[in-house]
Amino acid sequence: MKHLNIPYQDCHQTGTIIHMAIDGIYAGHIVISDIIKPHSKAAIAELKKAGVEKCVMLTGDAKKVADQVTSSLGIDEVYSELLPADKVDKVEEFLRVKLGRAKLAFVGDGINDAPVLSRADIGIAMGAMGSDAAIEVADIVLMDDDPIKIAKAIKISRKCLRIVYQNIVMALAARHSGVKRPIRLPVQQMKGVPDNWGLFLCRRLQWGGHLLFRCKCWLFCSV
Repeated sequence: MKHLNIPYQDCHQTGTIIHMAIDGIYAGHIVISDIIKPHSKAAIAELKKAGVEKCVMLTGDAKKVADQVTSSLGIDEVYSELLPADKVDKVEEFLRVKLGRAKLAFVGDGINDAPVLSRADIGIAMGAMGSDAAIEVADIVLMDDDPIKIAKAIKISRKCLRIVYQNIVMALAARHSGVKRPIRLPVQQMKGVPDNWGLFLCRRLQWGGHLLFRCKCWLFCSV
């Protein structure tokens, strides 16, 4: 508009502003901006409840747009106007300063996010609208693009690890307890009967205790 010497009205909305003129007369402007996913704010809150220490946004959008999204979602840090190579550099920087057994996860859906997804400890891609390159290199794919499922995945993985550890402990404890079958059955009746009744009973009790959780896992995965 300045190049054409057409007076125009500034827009205070956040986004990409397109000013229009018809026959040299200013007609108005259009605001183009991304829409925040409905569950994004709740997803950030659930991630912090799950133990995520810091949420950082890396984006190629303008600083004004990035700052608005950060303040509305409760994100801890934001780095805006980044090129794909800049995102990789930032992730490399985060990996160098992380402590101990801490893990860095990156969530992305575009083809430009593929290098960062492959470099992070855990890459999470959006399966419904994400690019094929991002899905190819990601460790986890959210099939319905709902970010709140990330916190659910963390909880499920921790629960699965607890089950694995319980199985190992119970198996070792039962194996060394010396509990055996009290009687010896005929060969034709021994089909499917465990050699160690202590181990068998421990596994059945442990399986029954987690039956409800396994059903929830199935429902979650089948959505």
